[in-house]
Amino acid sequence: MKPSIPQGTRDFGPEIVRKRDFILKSIRSVFELYGFQPLETPAMENLETLTGKYGEEGDKLIFRILNNGLENPAKHQAAREAFERILAGKNDNAIAERALRYDLTIPFARYVAMNHSQLTFPFKRYQVQPVWRADRPQKSRYREFLQFDADVVGTRSMLSDVEFANIYFHAFERLGLTVVIKINNRKILYGLAELCGCQQNLTTITVAIDKLEKIGIDHVNQELFAKGLEKRQVNWINRYLSISGTNDEKLKSAFELLSPSAVGRIGLQELEFLSNRLSSNLSSFVIDFTLARGLNYYTGTIYEVEAQGVSIGSVGGGGRYDDLTGLFDLQGMPGVGISFGIDRIYDAMEELGRFPSDIYVSTKILFFNLGSVEAEKSLELMHLLRSKNIPCELFHEASKFDRQFKYAEKKNIPFAVIIGSKELERDICTIKNLKTGQQQTIPSSGLANFEFV
Repeated sequence: MKPSIPQGTRDFGPEIVRKRDFILKSIRSVFELYGFQPLETPAMENLETLTGKYGEEGDKLIFRILNNGLENPAKHQAAREAFERILAGKNDNAIAERALRYDLTIPFARYVAMNHSQLTFPFKRYQVQPVWRADRPQKSRYREFLQFDADVVGTRSMLSDVEFANIYFHAFERLGLTVVIKINNRKILYGLAELCGCQQNLTTITVAIDKLEKIGIDHVNQELFAKGLEKRQVNWINRYLSISGTNDEKLKSAFELLSPSAVGRIGLQELEFLSNRLSSNLSSFVIDFTLARGLNYYTGTIYEVEAQGVSIGSVGGGGRYDDLTGLFDLQGMPGVGISFGIDRIYDAMEELGRFPSDIYVSTKILFFNLGSVEAEKSLELMHLLRSKNIPCELFHEASKFDRQFKYAEKKNIPFAVIIGSKELERDICTIKNLKTGQQQTIPSSGLANFEFV
């Protein structure tokens, strides 16, 4: 059988894992700097925990887990009908009761609802784990991918919203990526729907607007008409989407258009609060009224981050969800959070050449193997080096110099230590810098204190 892996998944070799670890460590260091704590949740959740939280289209992308004993249910008419309901994005407990997590936010809300009596609020957590979506695989879009989230629950303070914009800027600065941080507010979209007289179609409007950059205004209009909106309602939406200019100019135009809506005014005031505190510090901060983020649980600020210099889509996003834990019968627990798309960040950094050159170095020193007695001495010295956290290894067998040099070159090992019979007699070792070609001989007792730079 020819080996393969499921479509939309990938293997990661050592070099890729090291690059991904660089991204994770960089972002984690920023979260720790801002006082966030780590958290992990199970790979699978009860299906009822996930369904109904991501909108109709999101529910269809949830990977459901087949119940035991139903590996070939198509033989049974009832099971076949149940599968039809599953494929339509609905649920049937006879077929599936559990699912792989779709994102990290809903599991986090479930965790808070289950453990709120033991938590200290505001509770600030970060989480890095894989998620799964039954999407069509394409460039930078996978069925299994890694997310890195941070959330704060237990406060309505807009200072948390400001802090998350700063976290985005700080983290991408450490990664060496230039980004644009787009911000909008869902209350503004609620106000737009209210003024259009189609509050019941809010999800339809946000889902369509969220596709604007991909499909263009004409196709957005077609989608809105297809969902039953009238021409005057679509014209209102078009006036909103046509707002342009600087951040201040956009706010002014939006206030003029949406001021009749109380909820719309609140959204604009919150956005103005953010703008006043970010514009002087973040040149990459942009108000974008076309930003909608089609997830149902957002209630206030929404973010989306785009890397500059690459055509790769968003590399981060999130927003405020003041009633998210209410989905699990825990009321009065406001929150706001953001997510980093690790796979897309990786692709962007790879395309732009942003990874440090020394990221490929794992082993720092290769001890050449020139015989059993010489190897015993090498093992003794390696023990001392490892006690000082200096990574080293011994070539696996006695072999020609050329073969051992090629091994070091392929593994990007910068130094070699050579101990032959002459070195053994004099209790010395030869250190060779494999990048410069320079070498020197020192007493074996001084190896542990040698600076390998």
